[in-house]
Amino acid sequence: MLWSTMPAQPNGNGEPRELIQAALRLPPEARAALAGALIESLDETIDEGAEALWVEEIGRRQRELDQGQVRTIPWSQARRAIQGG
Repeated sequence: MLWSTMPAQPNGNGEPRELIQAALRLPPEARAALAGALIESLDETIDEGAEALWVEEIGRRQRELDQGQVRTIPWSQARRAIQGG
């Protein structure tokens, strides 16, 4: 994993690695919330055009689900497919 090669802080305390290891021990919902918060913290500007497009895309996907045009699959199955398994 990328984080496992992360160097310790200049003072040598290894804090980033310890934070990541602690975060990985959180329950899945807490890890997801933390990941979302970290990603949001990187986005300094809001692209209104992108926001509008995402709202449109989410609406389209919801309609497809509601109309039975698509099926959902369990995350474990999707993850295997994504990882090539």
